[in-house]
Amino acid sequence: MPDSSAPILPVKGSRNLIARIAAAALLAPVALMFVFAGGWLWVLLVTAIAVGLFYEWHEIVNPARNPRTFAAGVIALELIGLALWFGWGGVAWAAFILGVTLIVFLATEQRRWTTAGFIYAAAALIASAMVRLDGAMGFYALMFTLFVVWASDIGGYFAGRAIGGPKLWQRVSPNKTWAGSIGALVLSAVVALVVSWLGWGRFVPLLILALAMSVVAQLGDLFESAVKRRFGVKDSSQIIPGHGGLMDRLDGFVAAIIFVALIGFLRAGADGIGRGFMIW
Repeated sequence: MPDSSAPILPVKGSRNLIARIAAAALLAPVALMFVFAGGWLWVLLVTAIAVGLFYEWHEIVNPARNPRTFAAGVIALELIGLALWFGWGGVAWAAFILGVTLIVFLATEQRRWTTAGFIYAAAALIASAMVRLDGAMGFYALMFTLFVVWASDIGGYFAGRAIGGPKLWQRVSPNKTWAGSIGALVLSAVVALVVSWLGWGRFVPLLILALAMSVVAQLGDLFESAVKRRFGVKDSSQIIPGHGGLMDRLDGFVAAIIFVALIGFLRAGADGIGRGFMIW
């Protein structure tokens, strides 16, 4: 949710905005197609994304690029994805524990940070897969999450640029403002209104959930910024024009989908995460 207090968008900022719009116009329909398809295609996509997230985190915190820790993490993530597709929940958790154990054992430096990166990527994979694999309401829960995260990002970006004002947390992310944060909440509330109008759930619970997801997504954004600042990195990579890397683009979504999975799991168990989140 990049924001700026500058009243006039500079040329460089204009080019960046155009790159962001072009990348979003290309990637959003692809993401929606995978969400709609669900099944093994969605699990395959989120497994590949989890590997990419772990790669970027590993590059940020581990300048020595220890190939053994990276290989162990990738193998464990692939096993988790495979197990989730076949419905082997116990195997997925065993692969997660194995990945953590191997990384702790193999890491020669930045052990805690490298392990945290694997947990981050694995949590994103497990939450994204399990939400969608709920055959009853998984599609709606995942779409609602995506819409809120996108709305939060868009609302924050334009409100921050148009209004500016006091910084949200200047030491960690100097471009984010309180105006941008409020803009993110407002547009997220609009998503709740539209989704309830479509009949996906009751307005008041969806509104509360949308606002909570927006806050969580913003915190996820700040968390990722804090990690990069800790290691003196501006972007996690340059894979997405105008956005940087996967971590830069998906930080809010990762936080939000983990939040969704936890709420859904606590209310309806592992087989009804989408239903547990959407039906109140």
